[in-house]
Amino acid sequence: MVITFERALADYSVFLGSAKGYSPNTLKAYLADLQDLKATFQLDEKAPLEQLNLELLRDWLWRVSEKGASKATIARKSAAARSFTSWAHKSGHLAEDPGLRLRSPKAGRSLPKVVSRESLDQIFGWLSTQATTDNPNGLRDLAAVELLYATGARVSELVALDLGSVDYSRNIVRLMGKGSKERMVPFGQPARDALDNWLRYGRNELAVEGSAQALFLSGRGQRIGVRQVYGLVAGLLENTTSGVAGPHSLRHSAATHLLDGGADLRAVQELLGHASLGTTQIYTHVSIERLRDGYKNAHPRA
Repeated sequence: MVITFERALADYSVFLGSAKGYSPNTLKAYLADLQDLKATFQLDEKAPLEQLNLELLRDWLWRVSEKGASKATIARKSAAARSFTSWAHKSGHLAEDPGLRLRSPKAGRSLPKVVSRESLDQIFGWLSTQATTDNPNGLRDLAAVELLYATGARVSELVALDLGSVDYSRNIVRLMGKGSKERMVPFGQPARDALDNWLRYGRNELAVEGSAQALFLSGRGQRIGVRQVYGLVAGLLENTTSGVAGPHSLRHSAATHLLDGGADLRAVQELLGHASLGTTQIYTHVSIERLRDGYKNAHPRA
């Protein structure tokens, strides 16, 4: 049975969302890349999937490159294509897998941005002044940022937390990461105090009918969104010496500061929820760079 490109994309979308368990963001990115492939060659709804071959895929990546796309973008699009053709071949929709021979440039890996301890002290100092019993938004903001830094959580993981996600007897939070992988992460006393104050004095003030079990609520009483947390952290960092950065910089900072303090690399891997130790190892490079900079600035014969 001949399957169309459009039907294959629809079936593949279901496969990604269920069998693979990809996050909504990954699912959206992969499908957008494949739609771009379809649009580039003006494939209509009746175009058979068997038109997809190695030459077409290479031509697509070349056109993407000519438009000035970064190596990271080309690498992601190549990965999306290989995943799609592998699924199509295993599903019997393609006689051969053209993605097996598809190559793309390796994405350059830059060192992650780390927020200095001084900037963090400044941020938490300001948040603490706003976290008063008559300001539920301030209580929430302090608790959210404390938890982000304490656990190294992704923003998507933070906003997905429910009241039952926190074990207050052991100061442990249950995070749901990429691929629906669950991990238990500890947090310290500052985050615990901020959470206690938020739950005691702030959350009930914002809760409305339908708030359900969400741990963090917006001013309208609904589950807080990724965009709101991003805006909060970016605005806070903008006024520090570290400069503008998103919430992911707090995740980078948590990992780097743990390694600076002597934490085991595999323990940091578990905390961050990285599938590969190699992903976590980039933070060792950050620590070495920080050591080198400190040496150059402080040693009289550097």
